[in-house]
This record gives sequence, C-alpha cells and structure tokens, in this order.
Amino acid sequence: MSALPDILHQPIQALLEEGDKFFDKGKLDAALLKYEEARALLPSETERWEASTWVLAAIGDASFLLADFAGGHAALSQALRCPEGADNAFILLRLGQCEFELGRPDSARQMLSRAFAVGGDEVFEDEDPKYLALVDA
Repeated sequence: MSALPDILHQPIQALLEEGDKFFDKGKLDAALLKYEEARALLPSETERWEASTWVLAAIGDASFLLADFAGGHAALSQALRCPEGADNAFILLRLGQCEFELGRPDSARQMLSRAFAVGGDEVFEDEDPKYLALVDA
C-alpha cells in the first residue's frame, strides 16, 4: 500500500471533502463531479494508492444512488482491487447492489455474502431489505 505524496494527497482530500458536503446535502450530481475531479488527480497505476480506494468508493456510492449501476459497478470493481478494498464491507455491499440492479443475481449474492461476512447485519442496516434477503436465500 502506498501513500500519495502531499502535493497530490492534499488536493485530492480537499476535493473529496467538497464532494462529501454536496453528498450530505443530497446534491449527488455535484458530489460526483468533485469525486471525478479527485480521480483525475490520481497518478497512474491507480490501484496502487490507498487514496484510490476512497475516491473510487465515493464515485461508486454516488453512481449507485444516482441509479447509474454500470458506472457504480465500474468504479467499485476497481476499488475492490485497491489497498484494503477487498476487505471493505461497504465496497462489497455497493458492488453487490450494482450487480443485483444490473440483473446478475449470482454475482450479487456472492458480493453481498462477502459484505455480510465482513460487516455483518450492520452494513445492511439502512439498505433495502431485498439485498439482505439475497444473502439469506
């Protein structure tokens, strides 16, 4: 796992924080734009950087909530390959939800089961019960 040099980390962190402010106000399109700006600052070999995990997870989350399931899937799949991404219950949850909404129940069940194994019931707490039901099926 590699940390970004401060010259990149600080502006990326600032953009993530700006995006989070929009996100918290329900302005998901504006949040997504800030998250995408942060992604553009990531150096090549994106999957090498810890910051990539958070940037891509934010993009995936906003995309999912905007019903852009393909876009969410792409970002979250990449986040899964970044440092600590494969063990992040939230990333696994959102990726499983995208799989479900894209009509791939077997992949969805696999990801959602992994999310449950890592995060338990808590990760599903504020989510539509249909996702947890898939784990129990």
